[in-house]
Amino acid sequence: MIVSSINNISKMFGGNLIFENLSFEVNEGDRVGLVGRNGSGKTTIFKLIAGIENPDTGEIHLKKGTRIGYLSQIPTYSKETYVRSVLESAFSDAMELEREMKQIETKLSAESDKTLLQKLAEKYGELQEQYTMIGGYEVEANIQKVAHGLQINSLLDQPFHKLSGGEQTKVCLGLILLQKTDVLLLDEPTNHLDILAVEWLEDFLTQYAGAVIVISHDRYFLDKVTTKIFDLEDGELNVYHNNYSGFVKEKEEKLLLEFNAYQEQQKKIKKMKEAIKRLREWANQANPPNAALHKRARNMERALERMEKLKRPVLERKKIALQFEQNDRSGKDVLLLEDVSKTFGKKTLFKNANLHVRYMERIAIVGENGSGKTTMLKMIMKSLSPDAGDVRIGSNVKIGYLSQHVEASHMNETVLEAFRDQVAVTEGDARHILAKFLFYGPAVFRKVSQLSGGEKMRLRLAQLMHQDVNLLILDEPTNHLDIDSREVLEEALEDFNGTILAVSHDRYFLNKLFHTTYWIADKRLHRFDGNYTWAFPKLKELINKEPSVNTKLEEIEISKSHYMKEQAVSPADATKPIEEELEQLEEKLFLLDKEMAEEHDLGKLQAFIEEKESLERQRNKYYEQLDELYLA
Repeated sequence: MIVSSINNISKMFGGNLIFENLSFEVNEGDRVGLVGRNGSGKTTIFKLIAGIENPDTGEIHLKKGTRIGYLSQIPTYSKETYVRSVLESAFSDAMELEREMKQIETKLSAESDKTLLQKLAEKYGELQEQYTMIGGYEVEANIQKVAHGLQINSLLDQPFHKLSGGEQTKVCLGLILLQKTDVLLLDEPTNHLDILAVEWLEDFLTQYAGAVIVISHDRYFLDKVTTKIFDLEDGELNVYHNNYSGFVKEKEEKLLLEFNAYQEQQKKIKKMKEAIKRLREWANQANPPNAALHKRARNMERALERMEKLKRPVLERKKIALQFEQNDRSGKDVLLLEDVSKTFGKKTLFKNANLHVRYMERIAIVGENGSGKTTMLKMIMKSLSPDAGDVRIGSNVKIGYLSQHVEASHMNETVLEAFRDQVAVTEGDARHILAKFLFYGPAVFRKVSQLSGGEKMRLRLAQLMHQDVNLLILDEPTNHLDIDSREVLEEALEDFNGTILAVSHDRYFLNKLFHTTYWIADKRLHRFDGNYTWAFPKLKELINKEPSVNTKLEEIEISKSHYMKEQAVSPADATKPIEEELEQLEEKLFLLDKEMAEEHDLGKLQAFIEEKESLERQRNKYYEQLDELYLA
């Protein structure tokens, strides 16, 4: 059944037409990937569907009662609002019923008038039935499930306004997932998530009851989640009934067919024009001029005018031109970390870490958010010092560092000024180079602070490509890049005649380029001689062999049928007794609620209420213990 119908919509911004006469449908249970180059209008489509903006022309119809879930910007909450309250707002109806039930429980314990007690008991029974119907007793379990999956359980008791932008985004993503809307619009949902959280989100969305539309540049994520692709290109939208990999293949085949049809038509047009020209020449050469030949030429000309001309398909679009300059090679040993440790306050990121990088190696560092990946890169760059151990750079090593963030000192400069600060070239040469990175004409005079995330990354790449480096250190290099730009970057890195060390959450990027993986887990650095897909199960084996390794992998993996079941001592073993107690408590509370709904004896009802309060206090203590164990 159709939940949303978009008919001939058009949208213009600042005199520029974004798209025109777009039409498509979203059905119940659809899993759609909306793809296209940066700036093609994908986010605009989301805002139109969500009702945040209106189309200039056309109509958008929603099935009656359809609820849309979309995060356009981070909402503002009062300073007294904690993360748990933000997530609980997804269950506002249940929370309101719970407040009413608690008020009635207080009145029941204090009231002595039997008539009033009877009315209160009946009202309580009605509320309790509604509460059960809307899943009120599952609220805490649902919050815990999403909080652990997105790895925000440590934030639950923190004020929302004190979180970083990335943490606030993760919390708001959790809120949208908990709302269980009919249509879920997710714009780059994997930003700010580490690999394990991304894989949890993939599983969550494949089981989601409503329709899901995703904007993402994560190719593995699109393959896992989507079964339909909306391709937005040059203001037109084409639908492919496939996941991303299938879409790429199908689109290539379609383009080749269209190009062949275009070439055949061009041949036919050429022959018709030549025939028209000959007929007119023959007609004019006759004495007197031949009217019949002129008529035939004119009829053929009209037929040519009526012919529906095929547009020439664009097989190769403008992409950033990445090519690293050839530089002097480094020594055989490029980088060495020996027994390095780092602690911030009471938090130890890693200890006794050892890393050896040799000339021409491609090495990736992965791990959960906050595990110390970027810190390790900063120690290599000498902007941070280790608490213990030694960091040594090899002979003739020239480092090029691609950070996630633009330096604050460049934000008020123009693109041209920021580029020339790093690369000593004339203004003309600089503009020629920047054009290869899609900064054309007046675009080079825009302030760096006005650039989008993708544009800032392109500027940093332009600077890096034209510096004298033989060791590339990359911190999330594919962030904010569209898929075309990611593919160009991958090709350039494959051809780079030097050594690469990268931190990334992009599994496609990791698998394609890196054949040695270092994984930070349990405050230690583990080496695997293989790419990400090979290293992941190996890390799992390591966890089973070493009970001391404490990561959040256990919880993520239990839900993933394609990985082995837990066999050895792990955090799951430590939490198992508490979880069993919680199950028993929840069962007791459920049965107690049923008895309270059927009980008419006021004395027994008051005793039940006291027993319920005691069980709820005990349940809260168990949840606190679980949080402590998960965060240990």
